[in-house]
Amino acid sequence: MLAGRAVAETVHGVVVFTRHGDRTTKHYGAQALTNLGTSQNFQVGSDYRARYIEAGSPQRILNISEFNYVSSQVYASAPNQGILLNTATAFLQGLYPPLVDLNSEIATQTLNNGSKSTSPLNGYQYVTLQGVSPNSPDAIWIKGDDNCPAVTTASQSFESSPEFTTLLSSTRDFYQSLFPVLKSVYDFTSPEDLSYVRAYDIFDLINVARIHNSSSPTQDISDEQLFQLRTLADSAEFGYNYNLTQPARSIHAQTFSTAVLNQLNRTIASQGQQKLSLLSGSYDAFLAFFGLANLTSVNSNFYGLPDYASTMSFELFTLDTVTSFPEDAENDLRVRFLFRNGTEGKLDSFPLFGTGEETLSWGEFAKEMKKRAIGSAEEWCSACGSSASFCAGYNKQEGVEAASAGKGGMSNAVAGVVGAAVTLGVVGMVGLVAFVFIRRRRSGGSSVVMVADEKASLRSGSTGVGKV
Repeated sequence: MLAGRAVAETVHGVVVFTRHGDRTTKHYGAQALTNLGTSQNFQVGSDYRARYIEAGSPQRILNISEFNYVSSQVYASAPNQGILLNTATAFLQGLYPPLVDLNSEIATQTLNNGSKSTSPLNGYQYVTLQGVSPNSPDAIWIKGDDNCPAVTTASQSFESSPEFTTLLSSTRDFYQSLFPVLKSVYDFTSPEDLSYVRAYDIFDLINVARIHNSSSPTQDISDEQLFQLRTLADSAEFGYNYNLTQPARSIHAQTFSTAVLNQLNRTIASQGQQKLSLLSGSYDAFLAFFGLANLTSVNSNFYGLPDYASTMSFELFTLDTVTSFPEDAENDLRVRFLFRNGTEGKLDSFPLFGTGEETLSWGEFAKEMKKRAIGSAEEWCSACGSSASFCAGYNKQEGVEAASAGKGGMSNAVAGVVGAAVTLGVVGMVGLVAFVFIRRRRSGGSSVVMVADEKASLRSGSTGVGKV
């Protein structure tokens, strides 16, 4: 549960970012939430309801409707992908469940003829969810890596790094030993098809099968081997999604930063009328933001994949108990970042940006986020070198400006892509080694260790280690 300490604070608004729950494997495409996954997202939504909506909670958002969903108070958005739309829907069902279950008196209306009327499904509440088309410029705020060649190029350059090539070699025997378990997968025709290049894909196939298919050969995989696979997937995915010296790898975190700022700004501009925003996205945005916000320096576990149904929360609050929205937003309002790994963990606060402070003034938070953010669709189109349809107008304007200048050379968009292709950064080895060391200590250790949901990961070993 998301229980919190009782303090003299008043929460005025919250932005929540959620990952989907348990799902079918990505390997075959068209992945979907399972019954377990839907239940997980519903449970997380219920827990957030207990923290931010129910009366008696110390973190209840000021003047938020406890029972009835009010459209002006809640904003929810997800890309037009079934798994992410359903993730947000399940979360919202937990946030505002059927009224009969909450308050039977307000669930029923009495008509003039004396009859009583209750909405279908025990007063089911239809919370508005904004689906975002991939062809819309609004798509970049949650999925800024889609249709972005610069991200693809920068991510692929990770495969030329010393870390990647070392692990590719040192883990070859470990991965090929798994062929008897995975040989039924249609595109795994020989042991050579299994390597660190497919670290996430292999982990995902085995993890999903172990959860849902009791007759699968993956049941022969030991907990130690699964832990090793997860650790390797962790490292590879972090490497693909963030590098300090190659910002293009984390463009999706840069646009996500603007999405958070925009939603909190809506709360401020409306004087607290918009109270809670829900964004549903993928694990890659989590990892990219963990790196961008310097969370890996606070806790080495931020190098790892977030579990199913993990959430991030950005609380906008005042330090005192108040009954109205503060007049001096920049100085009176503060922001706290919280993260919950999966459905069972605590919602813990962590300091952002290497400040060492668990809360920042709104002015300081906004300044630090803007340093790291891509703030407009035009800026994103240029940084990505994207051919998305909505970028055509911006690219045309760039061409007009280049022609009028009468000079040769590359455009900013092309230069960004070329720069991403030739720049080779190194993920902090000290942080990665520390992360592996901590995981090994927790797992009980083993003889060999080298340094898991929507994309493909750096630590490995030729033998399985630790435990899940």
